[in-house]
Amino acid sequence: MGAAGDEGDPAPRPASAAAPVVLRMAGIVKRFGATLANDGITVTLRQGEIVALLGENGAGKTTLMNILFGHYAADAGTVEVFGRPLPPGRPGAAIAAGLGMVHQHFALADNLSVLENIVLGTVPLWRPGLGRAAARARIVRLSADFGLAVDPDAPVGRLSVGERQRVEILKALYRQARILILDEPTAVLTPQEVEALFATLRRMVAQGLSVIFISHKLHEVLAVADRVVVLRQGRLAGEVAAAATDRAALAALMVGSDLPAVTIRPTEPGPVLMRLAHVHTAPRGSRPGLVDASLELRAGQITGIAGVAGNGQAALADLVSGLERPAKGRVTLFDAPLPAWGPRAAVRAGVGRIPEDRHRQGSIADFDLVENAILERYRDPGLSRAGLMNWRRARAFARQIIAAYDVRCPGPDTRIRLLSGGNMQKLILGRVLEAGPRIILANQPVRGLDVGAIAYVQSRLVAARDAGAAILLISEDLDEVLALADVVHVIARGRLSPGFRRGQVGPVELGLWMSGEAFAERPDAA
Repeated sequence: MGAAGDEGDPAPRPASAAAPVVLRMAGIVKRFGATLANDGITVTLRQGEIVALLGENGAGKTTLMNILFGHYAADAGTVEVFGRPLPPGRPGAAIAAGLGMVHQHFALADNLSVLENIVLGTVPLWRPGLGRAAARARIVRLSADFGLAVDPDAPVGRLSVGERQRVEILKALYRQARILILDEPTAVLTPQEVEALFATLRRMVAQGLSVIFISHKLHEVLAVADRVVVLRQGRLAGEVAAAATDRAALAALMVGSDLPAVTIRPTEPGPVLMRLAHVHTAPRGSRPGLVDASLELRAGQITGIAGVAGNGQAALADLVSGLERPAKGRVTLFDAPLPAWGPRAAVRAGVGRIPEDRHRQGSIADFDLVENAILERYRDPGLSRAGLMNWRRARAFARQIIAAYDVRCPGPDTRIRLLSGGNMQKLILGRVLEAGPRIILANQPVRGLDVGAIAYVQSRLVAARDAGAAILLISEDLDEVLALADVVHVIARGRLSPGFRRGQVGPVELGLWMSGEAFAERPDAA
């Protein structure tokens, strides 16, 4: 995906070795107490170049970018932008020097227009009209120059995710950014929006801008970057020309060893364990409910749900896990009408839940690993009797998960908030799988994880599928859905597409469903 731009867009080309260096971070060291987050890192960026920054969670990427943008001051080392030293710890100085950063989570005001969001903070609020005429003309010119089509007068609250990202990029360009830092820029985009973003980046570098591209999607890094810089455990693990490497080599450079491939062997699915037939759920605030949704979860099958965030995934997850009841339609569980439904009933019925947010929904931060391991099982006869906990057995259960699922921690008495995201997810995964669920809700199971943790979590889900569990995989990462799911549905505005068998459709067609266009062509689809 994204190997070439649209017709008429400049083709990607590596920056010449003779191109001037526009950014140099030399010997960067940053400590947080006993933790050495950055250990003598040196990185350069040339004019007209896209450099991808890769690394596992905790490798030091975020710390390095926070030093560059002035949120942190390095303990040692220097930063030069266009040949001039950058004062440490001053974001305003970074912006004035020509740095712009687009974060994964956009910082836009929904109640303001595109123009107002872009000029916010650049002119005094007391200026009559905020200089709207000149600002509008400049935004229109930037939009045309870089292929960032957006209406300056449109309310941001009505824009799609892709359009919001264009506004964030325009904000940086409006402030005369010549070096753009993009943090996980494709995480919430459809395939078509990813292609449009890559075309924009090619226009930028063709006009002399430079880009730092932070992503965990290795195929996208290879498609868009000229050079790849890899960090591991706070140090520079290596750098390589994108044209001279591949996914396997980059993954090995990130983790220090080869990663085992997650293999999916063809199987015949078993009986339907849960069926949704023309189900509707009530919307909650701005969050859409399900609209006439039909779905089957079969034993020994992974059913994938692809879609852009905020299109009804939460309503579907809540329904399956007992947090929501249908307002209309029919849900059957093991060929019987849905019982008195709630979270406890779902757990007792054999539904395991890997929640979307492991911090807010999957764990209690100040509980230790033992307490978090038994959150959904503390009433089990083997763990409690007459309301009294058997803490010896609870501790043994936690130790079993820690050992079997490679949870790296000081011990079971560790508070879970002190674990990395990957190790926290492993504990939650073990808590779910050790209960032997018949149905597993895996909602964004690898979000925010590094390549090593991703491979581990995905391999355990595939093993559970092979053992006969019905798995509902909800993910905003289309590549993950295509790699793991036996059947794929797309969700858009609360509606579910028909199910597509593995290999039946590709990213382009699924992208049309994700954007809602295919639903318009198939009004009967549900």
